[in-house]
Amino acid sequence: MRFRQVATAGGKGSAPDRFVRTLRGIAVDGAGRLYAAGDAEIKVFDGRARLEQRWPTASPPYAVAVAADGTVWAGEAGQIEIFAPGGRRAGAWSDAARLGRVTAIGFAPDAVLVADAKDRSIRRYRPNGAFVGDIGKDNPTRGFRIPNGVVDFAVDVDGAIHAANPGKHRIERYAVDGRLVGRIGRFDGIDPAGFPGCCNPTNLAVAGRERIYVTEKADPRVKAYDFQGNLLGVVASDVFDPGCKNMDIAVDGRGRVWVADTVRLTVLGFEEAP
Repeated sequence: MRFRQVATAGGKGSAPDRFVRTLRGIAVDGAGRLYAAGDAEIKVFDGRARLEQRWPTASPPYAVAVAADGTVWAGEAGQIEIFAPGGRRAGAWSDAARLGRVTAIGFAPDAVLVADAKDRSIRRYRPNGAFVGDIGKDNPTRGFRIPNGVVDFAVDVDGAIHAANPGKHRIERYAVDGRLVGRIGRFDGIDPAGFPGCCNPTNLAVAGRERIYVTEKADPRVKAYDFQGNLLGVVASDVFDPGCKNMDIAVDGRGRVWVADTVRLTVLGFEEAP
């Protein structure tokens, strides 16, 4: 597999489509729009990386997700804000004890899944906001090992949860009830099929039933695997600022891979080369 860069959104600056200090989370919707969470805003870009909308959040967001009904969910410290598709604030979940620092949000049948980096776990809620239980804490470390300070996960089309556990150099797969049902990955500082450094991969996204895309730090890199853990290819490795870490990643319906450069505050889009 070979990929080529095809788009760039955002960047550092004060213009409406730019970010001043932070770019932390990205997501895509069913129409191919790109959502970026940075500073204290959500910005929406069209499929050609042109700014369409922007609206403020109550506090700096760490994550953004788009539900099937088009509502936009922003993860913050102590709460989640929910916005209607046009950006109107439609509600919020406040739970300082369980939503210490929300770094990822995902959706499964009859479940909203929320990563709390403070507790190093994934919280499972009902769609009405009722707490059900924790995922990823039934182990000797009582949570994910995250030296980078971020818990990230993605939900596949069958409802399985794929979560990065960077301190263990692997991706763990969970059923929505919290059972660990599989894992892939190993430490290797030379072979690109392995995960190098103290703590990789940092972030991930899934596409269909066959691909997992991951990002790494030191040096920043994007790779593609199948669900069995076989390396399919390196998407990009030399186009990000060398100081990047916790580069959020999303895959749209056309198979384009979007990656946040957390230093230059840009989102880079890649597609598979013919």
